[in-house]
Amino acid sequence: MVGLVERLVPDELWELFRRVVPPTEVKRPQGGGRRQSGDREVLAAVIFVATSGCTWRQLPPVFGPAWPTVYRRFAHWSRGRVWAKLHRVLLDELGARGELDWSRCAIDSVSLRAAKGPLTGPNPTDRGKSGSKIHLITDRNGLPLSLGISAANTHDSLGLQPLVRGIPPIRSRRGPRRRRPAKLHADKGYDYPHLRRWLRERGIRHRIARKGAESSQRLGRHRWVVERTVSWLAGCRRLHCRYERKAEHFLAFVGIAAALISYRKLTN
Repeated sequence: MVGLVERLVPDELWELFRRVVPPTEVKRPQGGGRRQSGDREVLAAVIFVATSGCTWRQLPPVFGPAWPTVYRRFAHWSRGRVWAKLHRVLLDELGARGELDWSRCAIDSVSLRAAKGPLTGPNPTDRGKSGSKIHLITDRNGLPLSLGISAANTHDSLGLQPLVRGIPPIRSRRGPRRRRPAKLHADKGYDYPHLRRWLRERGIRHRIARKGAESSQRLGRHRWVVERTVSWLAGCRRLHCRYERKAEHFLAFVGIAAALISYRKLTN
């Protein structure tokens, strides 16, 4: 069990996680009772659920804590936005090392089927079945900078402004923190004058494909990186279909996937 926990949560990832995780509440200050499950074992179990796609009840007992304990800790951490904080810490580490390329960022979205819960709607790409959508902005290397979720029938263009605003101030190798891309690439779903104007007002150059004016053959020369990131997100099998009733839990798994992508870049 110890080997599995260390493989899923290496020492470097554990040290970064300890910066953002709140202290576990002690239910029996007088002592006694059952031993409290360690945060590292619980984190390893959560990552196993995220990457394997298994249900909470299918969680193997080798991690130590029972699945209700893991789920309660996951829900507590999700309410505290621990996964978003972890992602930001990882982005800070990457930025301090000069691993983030702000010169050409890209925006896109991906829809997936949803079984239940809020922020779901008819999926226009899946015969109108209920679904949700993940919106994301990546840097030139495909590292996710900002993510969000919505119903599947939400137009892509509605996600641009919240995503750009949602980019946190990230450390740089030299100079102040940065949160705005130099240039943003987008497909024809974002071809609206008010979005172009909004980006210009913030000093962000844009390369948005124009409807009916440009061929689709050359539109992916710089946008392919965000599509590759979408495939990286699919490596988190829990995102193949949304099973979470609560939107914050679905967003939590999106944040876990983004954190794992950033951690892999950090350790390469």
